[in-house]
Amino acid sequence: MITLIFYTTVGCHLCEHAAVLLEEFSGQADSPQFDLEEVDISTDDYLVELYGIRIPVVKNSANEKEIGWPFGLKDIATLF
Repeated sequence: MITLIFYTTVGCHLCEHAAVLLEEFSGQADSPQFDLEEVDISTDDYLVELYGIRIPVVKNSANEKEIGWPFGLKDIATLF
């Protein structure tokens, strides 16, 4: 199964919106099945440097495709 990595942090209101979109996407009948791994970037200096101003970011761990905010359901589908 594909794993999507959701780069986020506590108190990020945009991340909260993105989490709702990811849940909505996974609930669609025709959406690919995936596991979602949440990663709090604040625990890693490298991740803060890489994603700090871009979060929320969602990345497909298999093909390395990623999208940063703002994104919608169609954008999530492009990760597969």
